[in-house]
Amino acid sequence: MDKKFKSIPIEPDTKILYQNETNLGGYPVRYEIWSCDGYRAESMIFSNEDVSELSDKEIEIVVHESGLILEESGITINRSDSGFVFVSFNFE
Repeated sequence: MDKKFKSIPIEPDTKILYQNETNLGGYPVRYEIWSCDGYRAESMIFSNEDVSELSDKEIEIVVHESGLILEESGITINRSDSGFVFVSFNFE
């Protein structure tokens, strides 16, 4: 889909179980299911440049539109220096 997602950094202990590039709320996004240090979670990853005008709350609303976030799930948002916004949820 979009070559911009080829440079997403991955922590050495992280294993990507599934990934798919799509559009969410009109924004290109990479959806990942991953595990690390005994945890399993899901993330929506946006390019900083695509969502730079959105607040964290607005990004959270866009991600909720996916229908993937479990009701009891917390959400973390990390605007990384790597050029990506990581929105993680459904931690197990």
